[in-house]
Amino acid sequence: MEVKELLNALIIAEKLKDTTRHCYTSKGRHESVAEHSWMMTVMAFFMKNEFPNADMNKVIQMCIIHDLGECFTGDIPAFTKTKEHECTEENLLNEWVESLPEATQVEMKTLYKEMEERQSIESKIYKAIDSLEALIQHNLSDISTWSENEFTLNLTYADDKVDFSKYLSDLRNAIRVDTINKINK
Repeated sequence: MEVKELLNALIIAEKLKDTTRHCYTSKGRHESVAEHSWMMTVMAFFMKNEFPNADMNKVIQMCIIHDLGECFTGDIPAFTKTKEHECTEENLLNEWVESLPEATQVEMKTLYKEMEERQSIESKIYKAIDSLEALIQHNLSDISTWSENEFTLNLTYADDKVDFSKYLSDLRNAIRVDTINKINK
């Protein structure tokens, strides 16, 4: 990617630093989408030895790009996001990706297609990490920041995303225990 193309792409991606999510940090500040994506990549890096047959560099790439559509739409919590929201985000993201250099377009489109189909081990790991990171962050935030539905969601969300992996299922169960302990305090 040429220098000017890189700078133009970064102008868009930088928006995720200021795009806040529904979730809060442990110090009580709204988390940014960029912080969520960063923590996902850290999780993927730390668990790379748990998945020796997966291309964890690809998982990290998926984690990095997965919410770039929110540069254009902002973050809409999973429990309020509609099909219309998803279509708008996808269309705006696709329009932007089409403006990137061809090699970058091809790579990103290939990754997004794989992520959407969720058939490869890498795409399954990425999607599980996406969901689990949100649950972990909720457990790290003050419970006063939780909406009413999150008391149930933090106990049930992502079960279907981890069932392909004993390791991720064990992680999901450990997060659930942390949630129960947090609620009971």
